[in-house]
Amino acid sequence: MYHVLLYYAFVPISEPEVFASEHREFCQRLGLKGRILVSEEGINGTVSGPRDICDQYRAALHADPRFAKMPFKIDEVEGHTFEKMFVRVKKELVTFRADLSSDPNTITGHRLAPSQWKERLERGDAIVLDGRTDYEYDIGHFRGAIRPDVESFREFPTWIREHLGDKKNVPILTYCTGGVRCEKLTAFMINDGFTDVYQLDGGIVTYGKDEETKGALWDGLCYVFDSRIAVEINHTEDRKVVGRCIHCDAPTERYINCANQFCNKQHLTCIACEQQFDHTCSVACMDVIHKPVEA
Repeated sequence: MYHVLLYYAFVPISEPEVFASEHREFCQRLGLKGRILVSEEGINGTVSGPRDICDQYRAALHADPRFAKMPFKIDEVEGHTFEKMFVRVKKELVTFRADLSSDPNTITGHRLAPSQWKERLERGDAIVLDGRTDYEYDIGHFRGAIRPDVESFREFPTWIREHLGDKKNVPILTYCTGGVRCEKLTAFMINDGFTDVYQLDGGIVTYGKDEETKGALWDGLCYVFDSRIAVEINHTEDRKVVGRCIHCDAPTERYINCANQFCNKQHLTCIACEQQFDHTCSVACMDVIHKPVEA
């Protein structure tokens, strides 16, 4: 049995380049695969490996005072969900590029446990903001959540000011995959004058594992950044498919990459349209891959 670990911590790392180099060697010695980001503000990673190796990895990080209280989200899988091990140094754990006067350790939205989150959703008195990108929303989201018209996380500050700027005194519930993006998102909103901001503690992944809520009120699948592409969240009988084929609008939960190497767009498609359009996202891309090669 293999595990996938998802984790983050906003803690000062004084020499991120040195830490990243040493951490990469450590992960490679263990045989882990995955993607880890390191910056002066902390660590953000997801790795896969045999269960005992992942246990060793978690124990090693918890032995470091900086990460002693860092929670890990754990999924059981049949094998590695990554092909290689990457540890990279970044300016930010998640690229936001907003001037925050306070970091997430000192200012964030009110944290809601899964049961509290479900209760607030059922009350229906708040704006529910999906803190992810558009293609993540399209395969699955909480009922009633706003679909952000953004292709990258750094577009959120402008989008929020344009679409929610007049809602600063309205309760706003935010969520993301594992929680790390909401740390910065809610800090930005509070600094920008929003007065009643909440975040789903532990993110969608934690909500889907909660025995009390069983992932209720989530429709579709949750997009993840590994070879699984998407995972189940709602474990109740009230589960709906929300993904739609880019070509025919039929219900689907299959993401593929466009066969046109110059496009490579990840898109939802049904099996019939995948075959009809030769694994491409459009007629234009299909024409490209069928264009005769010039001598």
